[in-house]
Order: sequence, then structure tokens, then C-alpha cells
Amino acid sequence: MADTPLVLGLVLFAALLHALWNALIKSSDDSWLTTLVVFTAGSVACALGLPFVEVPAPESWPYLVVGAALHNVYVTFLVLSYRFGDLSHVYPLARGTGPLLVAALSARTLGESLSPGEVAGTALVSLGILSLALDRSLATPEGRRAAFFAVGTGVWIAGYTIVDAMGVRRAGEPGPLSYLLWLQAVEAIPFVCVTAWLRRADIPAFVRRSGARGAVGGLMATLGYSLVLWAYSLGAVAPIAALRETSTILAALIGTLVLGEPFGRRRVAAALVVALGVVVLNL
Repeated sequence: MADTPLVLGLVLFAALLHALWNALIKSSDDSWLTTLVVFTAGSVACALGLPFVEVPAPESWPYLVVGAALHNVYVTFLVLSYRFGDLSHVYPLARGTGPLLVAALSARTLGESLSPGEVAGTALVSLGILSLALDRSLATPEGRRAAFFAVGTGVWIAGYTIVDAMGVRRAGEPGPLSYLLWLQAVEAIPFVCVTAWLRRADIPAFVRRSGARGAVGGLMATLGYSLVLWAYSLGAVAPIAALRETSTILAALIGTLVLGEPFGRRRVAAALVVALGVVVLNL
């Protein structure tokens, strides 16, 4: 990857932020309204920056529209996943599916050819992440529903990863900053409008009780994805997408140590596979 130390730092910090805001949603007493506040706070923060950047090149506009739509479907599946499953189960399964699909599709859609080391690193990270999610909960109806929505979340992750990477590269002279601000300023509108209408009676009390917590999560989500989009402009998408998924280790630890979810020796072994993949990926 180009500028490897910079890309490594950007993506690992983004991974930490991503694990934290997902843990906020999972641990909240109302995941839908927490997501509403997270989405709203992130969009407002980015909208405040729009007067200071130019509009991205017209070539990127179709990707902005499609990317925004995919983000809305993704966050809907994510909330449904957390309704049925644990953070340490849902998060690895969702985040592990995405890099596999991105690696499979990036050569065709983005014209990228991965080196043998990048292929090996991507495979190790993705396999380690997927193995974290395979536990006994799949034997229960709720576990299967959680797995279904988690895998669906991973599919949408792969979709918006590729679309956003293509869009940010077509943003023209305004560059990645303009694209990511416009994307994150408008992407929340459908989810926020629908959720605000359906849950309008519950919102005032929730905001008083947990609004600040959700706003912090929104700022973490916005900063984290902004760093990832910046990294996409510096290196190949598939290995960056895989490296980002080291957040699953952090999420599994948060689920275990903070939320009281089981971890186990097998998940520790899977975490080591992910770490090995990160090393191979960045040799």
C-alpha cells in the first residue's frame, strides 16, 4: 500500500472508533433511537463543513446517491442484527463478510490487482474474523436471525465500500474531503425521516436521557469513516477494507469485558489469525 505507515495509522484508529460506536448502539436501551441520534449527529457535523468545500465533480454524483442509499440499508440491517445477537457475534460476522466480497470484486470493479502478500493478508484477516462469529448461538432461532442480518450487513458493507471508493476517486479537484462531507451530510436523511416519523412520540424523552451519548457516537462514526475514505485515496481498497476489520477484535473484547458476553479460547485463536493477517498485509 502507498504511504503504508500513514494508511496503517489512519485505518487502525478508524477501527477503534468504529468498534466504540457499535458498542454504544448495542448497549443502549433503544438501538433504533440511538442510531437515529448517531446518524443525525454525524450528518449535522458534516453539513457544517459544506460551506468550506467545493461541490465534488459531477462524475462522482451518481456514486454519492448510490452510496448514501447503501449506507441506509446497511444501518437498518445492523440495528436488526443487534436486536437478535451479541456484539461479539454479530459484529465479526458482519465486518468479516465485507472484506471477502471487496477482495473478490475489486479487481473487476476498481481495476486493482492485488499482490500475493495482499491476497494472503486479506484472506487471513477475513478468515479470522469469520471464525470469530461461528459459535453455538447459530443453533437457536434468534442466533440464526442475527446471523442472517449480520451477513446481510456485510453484503451492504461491501457494496458501499466499492461505491464510495469509486466515488472518492472521481471527486475531481475538490478531492476526498469534499466527497466525504457531502456523502455523510446527506446519507442520513432517509433513515432519520422514517425513524423520526415512526417513533416521534418517543424521541423527546430519549434525547433527554441518552442524546449526548448518541451524539458522541455519531461524531466517532463520522470521524472514523472519514479516515477510511482518506485511506482509500492512498492505497488499494481490498487490503484497507480488511485492515479496517481489526475492529472486530476490539468489539469482541468490549463485548466480553464490558457487556459480559462469552469470548473463549477459540475466539482468542481467531484474533491471533487476524493479527497475523494484519502483519502479512503490511509487509
